[in-house]
Amino acid sequence: MKSFRFIHTGDIHLDSPLKGLCRQQGAAAERIRTATRTAFENLIGQAIEHEIDFVVIAGDLYDGDWRDYQTGLFFVKQMGRLAQAKIPVFLLHGNHDAESQITRKLTLPANVTVFSARKAETFRLQHLDVALHGHSFGRRDITDNLVPAYPPPVAGCFNIGVLHTCLGGMSGHANYAPCAIEDLTNKGYDYWALAHVHQAAVLHERPHVVFCGNLQARHIRESGAKSATLVTVEDGQVAEISPLHVDCVRWIRLLVPVEQCSAVADAVDRVRQALEGAIERDAQGRLLACRIELTGQTGLHGELLVSADHLLAEAKAAALGLGEEAAWIERLVVATTSSETATSSKDALGDLQRIIESAGSDAELQARLASELGDLVRKLPHDIRTDTDDAVLKAAVDGNIANLIAHGGAYLSARLAAEKV
Repeated sequence: MKSFRFIHTGDIHLDSPLKGLCRQQGAAAERIRTATRTAFENLIGQAIEHEIDFVVIAGDLYDGDWRDYQTGLFFVKQMGRLAQAKIPVFLLHGNHDAESQITRKLTLPANVTVFSARKAETFRLQHLDVALHGHSFGRRDITDNLVPAYPPPVAGCFNIGVLHTCLGGMSGHANYAPCAIEDLTNKGYDYWALAHVHQAAVLHERPHVVFCGNLQARHIRESGAKSATLVTVEDGQVAEISPLHVDCVRWIRLLVPVEQCSAVADAVDRVRQALEGAIERDAQGRLLACRIELTGQTGLHGELLVSADHLLAEAKAAALGLGEEAAWIERLVVATTSSETATSSKDALGDLQRIIESAGSDAELQARLASELGDLVRKLPHDIRTDTDDAVLKAAVDGNIANLIAHGGAYLSARLAAEKV
């Protein structure tokens, strides 16, 4: 059997809308807005430079229906680059770009082959002795195991199964096209090109079962380096699997301990130092999109809480001082705890804090708050209810009233304490 190399990618989510950027200006915000396109352009450039034999896209090329034809035209242009280099592409649709999701259509270049949504099918690359098997999603909510209906392996070929799946419900992902890893390893294929789970992983070898991960991170829950998978096959066996890092923005959660700080200005200095270290350590020439979390037990807890807006502005200034496209601050979170025992004080503030503490165990009060907040929470948009990182809002959405009281009480006490000072 012949030797060859191919790229396995997926979860590209071209032109995915990015939350929190609508009012952001500047080069860094623009780079984040266009990151999914830039990463895909970089991937195509790598495929051409490395003279890849073919490319497999295992679902979620798009994030949903196009707002206009520009998304589709961008993809066609990139496929045209591969066509000029005589590199074929095998495209499978997943839950986000299922046949029913994309209402606008464009004719694709002849080098692009799309797996049917009606049934599993096989495509051959005769000159490489390769057979690719796949089944696109016709609708996004596919809950059946698609693997049993995949065709049998083609004798004398390197067989690749292309599948968009969660493998029976991996944490944090909707359970689309569920299957067991044994369904895959027993199929007789040599390589399973999987997508849907955004963390790259080699789940099994000989045969290889591989999640490529997403090409470009889009928010803080997709932190770290992102890539496609470059696969080298020699004499009918996978010889090497390596990441192709084509991302242009990397998200990072930056923990900044401030327990040794004696003033808010000291905390600002710690933030600046943490940013400098992260750029040197993690950026690798890419823009870092940062969520900063101040941590530790400190007597400054109250001051930090009420100074959150000022601290965020200082963090943004520190990032800009390092270069306009070195770092971008998504959010600053005060996650410190107080080192003071203010509840023991006998003044009005101490009384308030004791009332707040007792409210956290008052079942009748919690029931009333849950009833009053329930209607408000249900009116929130679905994506806010299911995808929030704000501790107070999450407590309200989850119905954790004791937590809600604790968070709200801590802020109120800190605010009053700061004004008292």
